[in-house]
Amino acid sequence: MYLKYKLTQDDIDRGLGQGASGATGISTTGVGIVTTTGISTTVSGITSITNHYYENSNFIQVPDSVIGIEKVFKFDSSTLSDGMFNIKYQLFLNDVYQFNSIELLQYSMVKTYLEDIEYILSTDKQIRFNKRQNRLYLDIDWGSETKDTYLIIDCYRILDPNTFTNVYNDSFLKKYVTALIKRQWGQNLLKFRGAKLPGGIELNGRELYEDAERELEDIKQRMALEYELPPYDFIG
Repeated sequence: MYLKYKLTQDDIDRGLGQGASGATGISTTGVGIVTTTGISTTVSGITSITNHYYENSNFIQVPDSVIGIEKVFKFDSSTLSDGMFNIKYQLFLNDVYQFNSIELLQYSMVKTYLEDIEYILSTDKQIRFNKRQNRLYLDIDWGSETKDTYLIIDCYRILDPNTFTNVYNDSFLKKYVTALIKRQWGQNLLKFRGAKLPGGIELNGRELYEDAERELEDIKQRMALEYELPPYDFIG
């Protein structure tokens, strides 16, 4: 799905790593600068060195439901494709206004050439996503960003079962949960192995447990073979 995020002044300040005096750059007192002290080492048995590492907090917090991020759509301006007076608009306005005035093949080739130029001049921004911290790092020029600018994030998000209750009606989920309950039931009956019920009936928890294990293994294999994408190296 696509999520829209509005930049705040705090995001920009953290991305710039501004110090208390307003200067940018590495500063142990700056906003958004994280300092990590390394292990003290001894060189030649004489000098003791303590390493310090600085990290800029150029990230935005994303919801916990986001499990993967593909990209952030371009949000910088380009004279090739933005605005009324960009090259693509002028090409269409002057040359393709009369549909019989230009060959479609030539127009397509020119468009492809302009896209190549735009890709070289304004490449996609580098991003890094850390799921364990729910942080999306943006390696961009924060000095050129302004407050209230929107970012469009192409991501994968899990569904909230409290809102979308139909997730519980999934056929795979029902089979998986049933097998888990069956395994737990068999595991509980293993405690009473050898106990006989009235009429000579004996509970067989071991067989119930092993059947559930085989069902779970079959479900996992089907999930890997039928639902997961194959590794790219094996696609031919």
